[in-house]
Amino acid sequence: MSRSILTLMILAALGGCSTLPRDGPSGRAVDRGAATPDALGGYALVDLDYAVSERIKAIPPRFLGSLAEATSETPLDIIGIGDALAVSVFEPSGALFGRGSSSGSANASAAGVQGASGNLPAVVVDRDGSVGIPFAGRIRVAGMTPPQASETIRRALLGKVGNPQVMVAVAQNNSNTVTVLGEVRQPGRAPLGAAGDRILDVLAATGGAIRPVEDAVVNIQRAGRTYSAPLSVVSTDFNENVRLTRGDVVNVTYRPRRYSTFGALGAVRQNDMTPGPLSLTGALGGAGGLDSNQADARRVMVFRFERPEVAQALGITQAATPRGVPVVYQLNLAETSGFFVASNFMIQPDDIVYAPRSGTAEARKFFEFVQTITRVVYDISVTSALNID
Repeated sequence: MSRSILTLMILAALGGCSTLPRDGPSGRAVDRGAATPDALGGYALVDLDYAVSERIKAIPPRFLGSLAEATSETPLDIIGIGDALAVSVFEPSGALFGRGSSSGSANASAAGVQGASGNLPAVVVDRDGSVGIPFAGRIRVAGMTPPQASETIRRALLGKVGNPQVMVAVAQNNSNTVTVLGEVRQPGRAPLGAAGDRILDVLAATGGAIRPVEDAVVNIQRAGRTYSAPLSVVSTDFNENVRLTRGDVVNVTYRPRRYSTFGALGAVRQNDMTPGPLSLTGALGGAGGLDSNQADARRVMVFRFERPEVAQALGITQAATPRGVPVVYQLNLAETSGFFVASNFMIQPDDIVYAPRSGTAEARKFFEFVQTITRVVYDISVTSALNID
């Protein structure tokens, strides 16, 4: 009876060996899936060699999103509500301020110019866009440049001051600002100026991003629209380092780059990518390398949704999905050249690095399973004998 039970259980195990515990699909299972590319979830299987890795590197990486359309040519020297203005008035007659009434008169006398000047206390542009000027009343200056405001105030003083000369400067810029949020060291409002109106100028003024540039995304919100681009691209492509305009909201978000490792590796987990490029060699090293007792070094695989232009360059006819073309790259690390290829093949975010178990390891696992069954049958035999006695 015990032999019959053992035979039946082993036959059942052999018939259903695909249900044995695994860390992932076998190499043969991957081959079968690639044989039906038109099936739902189909993929292309590509042997990874040095030529293939070079072909992939030859195609520049493509990033999603762009800030180029968000660039603004709006002038930033326009006076706005809330700005604090420094107003200086010079009058040749000296009737308004009196000769020698301010430090400016000494400079004027030294230059051989008779008259007096006065620096008015800082005036803030109110909600109506106006400022109060002595002897001139309320003057609307919002929407003007400082020279235009100077001329407007000068005309308002004519008839009250003999041939006045006026200078206006923005002492505190409160209207030409943007709001910076997210992964920066000093979030808050940042002023814009003619010499500091680009996105990198603003980020530098807030202490810079606290995340690696590869893991940070810059978002510009303006007039109901959002423009996005990786900070790594903004910091290297001049066209992406766009000019901002007043009222923009700049939000730096954290989007970590990660890849996953499965199968007969030292670690099965999701891994954060280090700053800069990461090769397959580095990814395997970060996962603890191949399990020397389990892994099939002849078939180390990388599962990826590849860019359509890369798939076309490789001659892949697999249909693209919204995420890209499903491709499984397989590399033979049992050959010395495989390590040079692994060092030349760059890992991309969301890649899955997988090492299937070798046939020997699968056989060992099966026999261990059979030994477990044998032990159960042995226990049944002993129990039956004890019950008979």
